[in-house]
Amino acid sequence: MKKNILLSLSLVAAMMLMATTACAHTTPSKPDAIEMAAPDEETNIQVDTIEVMSQAMGRPIKNVVVMPKKYFGKHVADEHYPVLYLLHGAMGCYSDWSEKTDLKPLADRYECIIVCPDGQDSWYLDSPVDPKMQFETYVSKELVEYIDRHYRTYPNRYMRAITGLSMGGHGALSLAWKHPDVFWSCGSMSGCTDITKYPNNWRIKERLGEYADNEQLWKEHSVYQLASLLKASTLKPAQNIIIDDGLKDIFIKDNIALHDYLVEQGIDHDFTVRPGRHSWDYWVSALDYHMVFFSKAFARGRKLMAEQETNN
Repeated sequence: MKKNILLSLSLVAAMMLMATTACAHTTPSKPDAIEMAAPDEETNIQVDTIEVMSQAMGRPIKNVVVMPKKYFGKHVADEHYPVLYLLHGAMGCYSDWSEKTDLKPLADRYECIIVCPDGQDSWYLDSPVDPKMQFETYVSKELVEYIDRHYRTYPNRYMRAITGLSMGGHGALSLAWKHPDVFWSCGSMSGCTDITKYPNNWRIKERLGEYADNEQLWKEHSVYQLASLLKASTLKPAQNIIIDDGLKDIFIKDNIALHDYLVEQGIDHDFTVRPGRHSWDYWVSALDYHMVFFSKAFARGRKLMAEQETNN
């Protein structure tokens, strides 16, 4: 009995940590709201909040976009930038990352655009039970296409990365592994990589139905199960994967199990375990490691694109 009480308290504490920033998800009364255009470069708005209309959900979704200072420099109209999609955790929202840490220096240092979409406790999947929660389609298709249309990006898988914390770690890996043609690089910080172990937590059953009645559906959406897609992928070069977790994190055993499976399958990836808990202190620190990893991937991506142009 005591063990069960301690486990429940642990899960409650984890939920509170993931909800450190309260976010209200508002939807305008008109479902055909017009997309907000990217900022005029002459205004030098380095951090902006935009709304992107989701046709899949019939409503606009908010996103934070951070650009490097170089984006607004003189005589750089032809320069393009890689994009990092940075996902928040359960009970969070699009502004979490920009409120917890200054993303501008990272965008400057690594010369990339950082996009933080609203995930609305969706687990970044297309819910079969809630038509208003189609976030796999939104992030992997609608948002990517919008960013490529309105910002000076490279519309190429080599120059896109996606990572996130907790629910966002699950979302980043699942989106990348389902859509390797969109994201070449992906990562997870303290990700919940096996949702089947948490049938009553963090609103997952609101997206997939009760676990007891939909066990196969839950497995099909769990990162641990989706890892099999990596072996079957025909796209080369293979994706760049970085996974890390804190020694005292609630998902540490799940992440070690995923690491062991990837090793067993011969799938290259970076895996790091460092001191830390399920907290913003850990995630802000982890982001630095992910940025270095993705920066190196972007550099390789540029070379690959150059080689392809030469061969063509």
